[in-house]
Amino acid sequence: MANHKSALKRIRSNEAKRLRNRYQLKTTRTFIKRLRATTDAEEAKALLPKVIAMVDKLAKRNIIHNRNAANKKSKLMKFVNGLSA
Repeated sequence: MANHKSALKRIRSNEAKRLRNRYQLKTTRTFIKRLRATTDAEEAKALLPKVIAMVDKLAKRNIIHNRNAANKKSKLMKFVNGLSA
């Protein structure tokens, strides 16, 4: 167990950050699944910018890697463009 006051505070803050990161990641994954389940091209085009913004935010906060975010965005854009074709 931690003996220093600062170490105890670090444990508390790390747990709070971990929960916040998990919530944001889970919310983004839900929106990605919702986008992939869409068959309507117009609805998908409306949802795509919101999902891309969420993925960008995860990458900016180092919750996911930058390249992981780029791959996710690329695949989602290909999916949406394939719907409209």
